[in-house]
Amino acid sequence: MSIAMKSRTRRNVGRVLIYIALVVGAIFAGFPVLWMLSSSFKSNANIFAFPPKLVDGSFSFSAYAAVLTDPVKIGYFVNSYIVAICVVIITLVIALLAAYVFSRYDFKFKSIIRVVIIGVQAVPPITLLIPFFGIMVVLELYNTYQGLILTYVVFTLPYAIIMMTAYFDSLPRELDEAARVDGAGSMSVLWRILVPVSVPGMVSVGLYTFMISWNEYLFALTLTQSDDRRTVPVGIQLLMGQNNYLWNEVMAMSILGSIPVLVLFLIFQRYFIGGLAAGAVKA
Repeated sequence: MSIAMKSRTRRNVGRVLIYIALVVGAIFAGFPVLWMLSSSFKSNANIFAFPPKLVDGSFSFSAYAAVLTDPVKIGYFVNSYIVAICVVIITLVIALLAAYVFSRYDFKFKSIIRVVIIGVQAVPPITLLIPFFGIMVVLELYNTYQGLILTYVVFTLPYAIIMMTAYFDSLPRELDEAARVDGAGSMSVLWRILVPVSVPGMVSVGLYTFMISWNEYLFALTLTQSDDRRTVPVGIQLLMGQNNYLWNEVMAMSILGSIPVLVLFLIFQRYFIGGLAAGAVKA
């Protein structure tokens, strides 16, 4: 066998092994989601049937009906949308302004401030739970939308600033200079020139911010008390009571809670990947 044939054979074997590893990985990652989807269409009793079956004869939409016809559970989704959308808007506006300053201007302590912003990302959120609880009580923001929104903005803003700064750094400064020659001010350069060409970066930051806000559980549980302010993750946990676990409704609510993030990702996938790639070049 020639050297070329041996080399080709090794490449083919390597390719096959990579495909096998990818298939195994996809099954490992996807099976829990498939089981969750299957369980959401079963009765609560049949979920514990032995031997377990992925599909059985108890197919039913009762769990989804129980979730979608319950005003309290619908309220959890409404609360999550209100909080997540507000966090995305506030985070994007502040991140754009901060990133523009970091990318286009030099000022005193600039490097130190950037290090502090990056360092904040390394602080475990759990260590801030009690301080945040105390602050929200003192400011009378406990069990309010404002309290949750402010808390989430604190956690999403550092990453958003880092990503948008990296994206602005990848844009040529000639864009700014051309606009300034035409008489545009700093804010005009930002909102009329840089923002329109920064859509991929903004989509990446927006999706990340939305996912963090939508899926966060610990602070939502601690900083809310009543059902009219609780979000989807807390609502799912409340289905697991002391004496009764409504697993089919838990699975149904989890599936419904995953849909918004999945839909957003599918719609903005092209921009999301482009934004991450552009930000990674300078990051």
